[in-house]
Amino acid sequence: MKKRIAALLAGALCLSALAGCGGGNNAQSAGGSDDKTITVGASPTPHAEILNAAKDVLAEAGWTLEVVEFTDYVTPNTALVEGDLDANYFQHIPYLNNFNEENGADLVSAIEMHYEPFGIYPGKTATLEALADGATIAVPNDGSNETRALLLLQDAGLITLADGIDPTSDATIMDIVDNPKNLKIQEIAAEQLARSLQDVDMAVINGNYALQADLNANEDSLITENPEYAQVYVNTVACRSGDENSEKIQALAEALQSDTVKQFIEDTYKGAVMPMF
Repeated sequence: MKKRIAALLAGALCLSALAGCGGGNNAQSAGGSDDKTITVGASPTPHAEILNAAKDVLAEAGWTLEVVEFTDYVTPNTALVEGDLDANYFQHIPYLNNFNEENGADLVSAIEMHYEPFGIYPGKTATLEALADGATIAVPNDGSNETRALLLLQDAGLITLADGIDPTSDATIMDIVDNPKNLKIQEIAAEQLARSLQDVDMAVINGNYALQADLNANEDSLITENPEYAQVYVNTVACRSGDENSEKIQALAEALQSDTVKQFIEDTYKGAVMPMF
């Protein structure tokens, strides 16, 4: 894995330092004043776009930002653990906590950035009221996001979950205690959800993957999740424990939480991405 990510970085970004050392020394250089390049892994939309909006701000402060795009939810954390990245930006805090617990990792939330509302999107069925008995609804299959999707289905009045299931829980379809429409809940990889819409009645889609499919939670979803969940599911820039106060991460925080980036988020995503700073 480490060699593959290092090769990706070298090929995509021409990072001679990574190519020369195999990508394993970023942890040491994260706080060093001689290294003025910050390498951040991100999902393409909206995270990489937001990072790119901060490039000029960082350049004015003497920093070069290199953005490496990933299309899944596992590799960016693996690459960060292995030292191929200085930070990553793609996940909310419950997902980060689950990754640490399941993989014995020690990544930390360094910069709380934005919130992407979850939504239920129509596929073969256009409205919640029109859902037939036995209809199929696709949900993400990773722990924290499946919990989030099931809570949204509950809020929509479609299912009832066991007592004690909340945004910090790790729920699955086994926690459904009432399903009056006998809905078939199909668990699939989050990155496949938007593409599944033509095959299912509805899908609960992560905000970033919805945006990549030209779907906006505020405009295209049938219902969005409880806005009180915004602080729970805030998307964060993560780094290795001990690097959060490094010169690189502090420079990145100042640029990402600038007025320039905040305005970019508000103007570009029209409520589908909400700045939390």
